[in-house]
Amino acid sequence: MANVNSNQFAANTFDAIVIGSGISGGWAAKELCEKGLKTLVLERGRDVVHLKDYPTATKNPWDFPHRGQMPLSVKKENPIAERCYAFSEASEHFFVKDNEHPYVQDKPFDWIRGYQVGGKSLLWARQTQRWSRFDFEGPARDGFAVDWPIRYNDLAPWYTHVEQFAGISGNHDGLETLPDGDFLPAWQMNVVEKEIQKRIMANYKDRDVIIGRCAHLTQPREIHLQQGRGQCQARSLCERGCPFGGYFSSNSSTLPWAAKTGNLTLRPHSVVHSIIYDDKKQKAVGVRVIDSQTNKAIEYFAKIIFVNAATLNSNLILLNSTSNRFPNGLGNDNGLMGKYIAFHNYRGSITASMDGYMDSYYYGRRPTAVMMPNFRNVYQQQTDFLRGYMVFYTATRPGWGHFTEGQQLGAGYKDNIAEAGPWGIYMMMQGETIPKESSRVQLSNDLKDRWGIPQLKIAVGYDDNDEKSLKDFLVQGAEMLDKAGCKNIATNDSKQAPGLDIHEIGGIRMGHDPKTSLLNKWNQLHACPNVFVTDGACMTSTGTQNPSLTFMALTARAANYAAEALKKGEL
Repeated sequence: MANVNSNQFAANTFDAIVIGSGISGGWAAKELCEKGLKTLVLERGRDVVHLKDYPTATKNPWDFPHRGQMPLSVKKENPIAERCYAFSEASEHFFVKDNEHPYVQDKPFDWIRGYQVGGKSLLWARQTQRWSRFDFEGPARDGFAVDWPIRYNDLAPWYTHVEQFAGISGNHDGLETLPDGDFLPAWQMNVVEKEIQKRIMANYKDRDVIIGRCAHLTQPREIHLQQGRGQCQARSLCERGCPFGGYFSSNSSTLPWAAKTGNLTLRPHSVVHSIIYDDKKQKAVGVRVIDSQTNKAIEYFAKIIFVNAATLNSNLILLNSTSNRFPNGLGNDNGLMGKYIAFHNYRGSITASMDGYMDSYYYGRRPTAVMMPNFRNVYQQQTDFLRGYMVFYTATRPGWGHFTEGQQLGAGYKDNIAEAGPWGIYMMMQGETIPKESSRVQLSNDLKDRWGIPQLKIAVGYDDNDEKSLKDFLVQGAEMLDKAGCKNIATNDSKQAPGLDIHEIGGIRMGHDPKTSLLNKWNQLHACPNVFVTDGACMTSTGTQNPSLTFMALTARAANYAAEALKKGEL
């Protein structure tokens, strides 16, 4: 700060700084700006403006040189990124390439990243479920991780708050394991999915099958029209950026809303090096940034700082934020920062076929699947593994132009390829993994990235609990499909490394006790209360539901608390 003149200091000073512009960072910006705080959002990647910067959104398959497929040379250069289902010729510009931000894999880990304004909110799969009380109570009951400092009732009004603005479709199903929310009309199951639903629920009294809930506008409300968003067209081209604003992203929703207040300053190309801690003031005072275009270091100052860089980068930033007071990373008095990283286990899948129903089809490309909330170890411990898994399935008729054994060329061939094929079923698991101290990230002592920041070393892996959970899903899933009347049932273990689930959590977890956690119930660092962490890094456990809606609700809750505390002079 000594080298910063007074004019520059004033120009670089804000009420709040938000690190990251993705799902949680966008929500922090919206809430803080609405509360009247002059807010700087720092994004390490380039700017992406809604509508303007979606270059492939309306292209046809034949408009791409390789018809949407990635050339073999690109795949070879990006063995990590190319494993992601959404990485294609139409979306590659939203992905971090493997050589652009290297990291050290102490254990195999596929780190999927999107460095641009909006982050991975342009790429996410948009599945949004509230966590149930069982997800928040799990660690205390089962004895893994540490007790969450909040419960479902603490977050319920904030779930409603973000659902109303983001727009979530779903039915009111009345399930204790999957709380209802403020929903837009739900998508519909097709005839085979309904038949499987009926047969599963008839055979298993503890298993509920419902249509998935997702962040898509099936019927926009006035608040969504005010955002300039329109109805989802079921195109299934979401990872290109949606020109209709049909799904929720920071770019189409929270960031433009924050900008309308006049309180937002958005700075792309800003790689955060560290958070600046003032030993005399005993608080964080700003953020040190490397401009990715000039490589010059710049410092920005604020009274409160929100860290929303996505789980692993948030850990990296705080571990790299060292000072005399915090030699091992900002707030890291207990040495636990970077530890207890967890994720969702996606290894298990099952395929099957269903005879009949050849007179039925479906319309569009629905952006969600049928799902079954966790039914394992919910009310009591039932199995030889902790926690459980959600189940998702879909029934589809394979693409036009399918091959029929023995068919001949000519009119018969032409007629055949003009019809959809027989029904196929795909089922998958989303398993909760148990946070472990051995699953961790830390800074490399000798390797740095192009901005002079230590590379991240990642050592995150599966354990025996995950193997047992996987085996249980494959057995139970095959049994359910069999009882539903499916044929040709085949189970599969992808053996994929952690990371492709893109649901990494932890490292800066919430908790009651500063000896065993880094954040309190308001997402403040115990040892530095004007710094808040509200992305996946704050999570104490993974739950069995998707995490994104919980990120949003936690962020909105913490941002409103921070704004009020700042006005009261408590920060």
